Amino acid sequence: MIELWIVAIVFIASLGIGVGLGIFFRNRIGKTKLHDAKQRVEEILKDAGAKADSIRKEAELEAKEAQLKAKEVLEREMQRRQEEFHQTEKRLQTKEDALEKRFETLEKKGDELKSKEQSLTDRQRHAEGLEKRYADLVSEIKKSLERVSGLSAEDAKRELKDALLEEVKRDAAKRIQEIEQQVKEDADKKAKHIISIAIERLASEYSAERTVSVVQLPNDEMKGRIIGREGRNIRALEAATGVDIMIDDTPEAVIISGFNPVRREIARLTLVNLIADGRIHPTRIEEMVAKVTKEVETSMKETGEKVCLDLNITNMHLELMKLLGALKYRFSYAQNILQHSIEVAHICGMMAAELGLNQQTAKRAALLHDIGKAVSHEAEGGHALVGMEYCKKYGEASDIYHAVGAHHEDIPQETALDLLVDAADALSGARPGARREVLEAYVKRIEELERISTSFKGVEKAYAIQAGREIRVMVQNEQLNDAESLVLCKDIAKKIEEEMTYPGQIKVTVIREIRSTEYAK
Repeated sequence: MIELWIVAIVFIASLGIGVGLGIFFRNRIGKTKLHDAKQRVEEILKDAGAKADSIRKEAELEAKEAQLKAKEVLEREMQRRQEEFHQTEKRLQTKEDALEKRFETLEKKGDELKSKEQSLTDRQRHAEGLEKRYADLVSEIKKSLERVSGLSAEDAKRELKDALLEEVKRDAAKRIQEIEQQVKEDADKKAKHIISIAIERLASEYSAERTVSVVQLPNDEMKGRIIGREGRNIRALEAATGVDIMIDDTPEAVIISGFNPVRREIARLTLVNLIADGRIHPTRIEEMVAKVTKEVETSMKETGEKVCLDLNITNMHLELMKLLGALKYRFSYAQNILQHSIEVAHICGMMAAELGLNQQTAKRAALLHDIGKAVSHEAEGGHALVGMEYCKKYGEASDIYHAVGAHHEDIPQETALDLLVDAADALSGARPGARREVLEAYVKRIEELERISTSFKGVEKAYAIQAGREIRVMVQNEQLNDAESLVLCKDIAKKIEEEMTYPGQIKVTVIREIRSTEYAK
């Protein structure tokens, strides 16, 4: 145990001696390193001071060089600006000299204008004096003329005005006659050629005008079944179709009357189907009317499609094709509207081809020109404007619907297509046999034509010929000359246009006859 303590004491003593020696040597080494570090720092400071002096000197040299360069640039800029200033000064001086010269020139012109103004003032005063003298002389001359002629100034003016007016009328009539003759020589030949080609290439059939439809019955006993108990069947049929059904003493026939041709056709087909079916009572009548209405609508659509296909017209709206189909049930005078529209399309297309215009566009506009007649009972306004609105609504081009609206001049005619459709419509309506009127209306139109023609001064007699399509007027030779006859012809035509309504056109011919009579003895 004692040995362990001794060993421990010796270990501790050795450890303390080692620690002391380590501290001693560390201090010696630290002092040596510190001394070396101080020497190094001194050397670094000396080197840094030398480098700083060197850098400072170099910077001063560079600054001096930059200052010299800037000074040179500034001097050059100052010199350039001085030169520019001198040039500007020279230009200003030149302009100032020019302005002075202009000012001198203006002053001279101002003096000249003042002198001219004074001269004009003097001339104006002189002219006013002359005007006054002229007025006095005119007044004296007027008084002298009134004394000599025995007429006042107003009377003389009136007589002179009447004389001049008559002379102008004669000159105007002669000039109109010359112009018309010259135009006719060029236009008549071409127009006749185009119209003759169009008419010769087309011939159409016409149906008689109808406002009633007749349904044949298998026997007279069927009339009682159609009437029904206490008339319930016939009342149901009239209410469902909107027409009048007349059952009279006509053997084995029933007459259907109505202004709407589509409703009349629906009623006819319904009655035919009911007779064939044999079951006639109100419920069956309503079912049959609904069925036939659908069939008629389908038929109208198919008819419109067929017409467009025959005329090679594409991309037409379905509603417009239905309206075209509805036209086959409508008539104007004795002319079926659908057949009339097809004929107008052919005529218009052929005339357009002769004139070098688009043939398909002309056909399309002509086919649709009376489309408003299919809906005229549903919309307000003339059929031309109604048709134009429907064509516009269903996507037709502007030139197409404008031609439809203008074919009766409800709106101004602006394009060649407008005039072509109007001309083709007139040609179709004026074809012999195309349209017929009732006797009373025909006689009334003839009398009205003759009355209008004989209402003018100088007319001796008037004769309506060619079914009222021409009026020939005989004038008194001693009251009208040739020029006045031409004016009279135009006045009669204008009055007929204003006061009468008629299909096609009316030709007015004024005849001035000179007769010389002598007797041989």
